Amino acid sequence: TMFFNIALIISLLLQLGMPLFKNVLINLFIFSPSLCSVGVHESQHEKVLSVTGDGIIQSPDFPNTYPRNTVIVWRLVAVTESSRIQLTFDPRFGLEDAEDGICKYDYVEVEEPVGGVALGRWCGSEMVPGPQVSKGNQILIRFVSDEYFPSDPGFCIRYSLLQQPEAPAVMPAWMQSVDVLSEAVAGFSTMEEVMKYLEPERWQVDMEDLYMPTWQVVGKSFIHQKKSRVVDLNLLREEVRLYSCTPRNFSVSLREELKRTDAIFWPSCLLVKRCGGNCACCSHNCYDCQCSPTKVAKKYHEVLMLKHRAGGRGLQKTLTDVSLEHHEECSCVCKNDSD
Repeated sequence: TMFFNIALIISLLLQLGMPLFKNVLINLFIFSPSLCSVGVHESQHEKVLSVTGDGIIQSPDFPNTYPRNTVIVWRLVAVTESSRIQLTFDPRFGLEDAEDGICKYDYVEVEEPVGGVALGRWCGSEMVPGPQVSKGNQILIRFVSDEYFPSDPGFCIRYSLLQQPEAPAVMPAWMQSVDVLSEAVAGFSTMEEVMKYLEPERWQVDMEDLYMPTWQVVGKSFIHQKKSRVVDLNLLREEVRLYSCTPRNFSVSLREELKRTDAIFWPSCLLVKRCGGNCACCSHNCYDCQCSPTKVAKKYHEVLMLKHRAGGRGLQKTLTDVSLEHHEECSCVCKNDSD
């Protein structure tokens, strides 16, 4: 039966003509399952290999001269999405030389299937390609030869699986210590990120609950903006004043400022007005002149507070108001040497 089928194919090809006969023979050779029979699925354009372990892809007749007019494409697919494929070239490598530094005629090429990004194209025999690793769980290998100057030994590529390390299991937020949770929460830039970290499955519900009206007064945040004084001063004098002893923005840690070690706040730091700068132009004739507040005000800021539930699992999440000290006016004050 096999000989009958071969005779039938040859008879048909002879009727179609020699050019087509040559092309069909090439296609029969290219997509022959005998080259990579394990895990190969034939298609019109490429061979698909299911990669479950180590294997080899090589040019036809390796390590002897490869045939002319050949195009072979292998698509290697790892069995799991997290796997990566590594390609290692055999030191015996030789294809037709490049022309003007470009591999135009005979070459082997490695490509990322997604986006069609070429990782490299190689020919000649002066340099063996280095190891290549896929970015995803698939990778393409393409071998092309034209009708002139086939070379030897061709190429041989060993492929293997690289298992990506699984991400370490994240401990639920409610099981973390206050210090660990405080450090984690401080790294987020939005309220939504905080809530997603605390309750990945129901963070949107928690967000709605936080802002749901209740019989309690939800927040009494206010900041009185101090009107700027208009002082008729020389511009240089004004610059000195601005960079001397004046109220200016300072960031303070809420846990440290409020001396609360049992709670986590978000934002973990807030801006307050505190006296700062130097007293180089202090009018007092004293040994130590320091910038000190002469007018202080308490201002409220609404923040998210997290606390471990007493005797139970989970975190209590509430919007609360914290009182922080703001310096509204500052002055250079002389301290006695005994201070």
